[in-house]
Amino acid sequence: MVDVSAKAVTAREAVARGRVFMHRDTLTLLRDGRAPKGNVLATAHVAGVMAAKRTSELIPLAHPIPIDSVDLAFTLDEGGSSVGIESRVRTRARTGVEMEALTAVTVAALTLYDMLKAVYRGMVMGEFALWEKRGGRRGAWRRRR
Repeated sequence: MVDVSAKAVTAREAVARGRVFMHRDTLTLLRDGRAPKGNVLATAHVAGVMAAKRTSELIPLAHPIPIDSVDLAFTLDEGGSSVGIESRVRTRARTGVEMEALTAVTVAALTLYDMLKAVYRGMVMGEFALWEKRGGRRGAWRRRR
């Protein structure tokens, strides 16, 4: 584990995104709230928040840090037959929250898969990436589009 004790406590934020691709009929079921396991997006939202808070238990050598907020947003893309997921995680700590944001997105995607697999097992999860980070010694970083 990296020693962060000499670093200053600063406000830090990270944004990560991912996507779950599925059959159009599956997306329609999701959109219309007719999935067999219930409210898919609400469940995925809670799963993503819980995952961000427990990142240090899942990722070896990740620091346990206090999470100030976790926001998740889901976008249904009819044209691409997919669900876009974005997480935004904030803290005041000595290290960043990039891993927490990425963990939130990936666990939310896994939850979408679990909640919809009875309808369509061919879903593909991907495009997981860090899009922005702020705070700390290196300041702001943004992925080029």
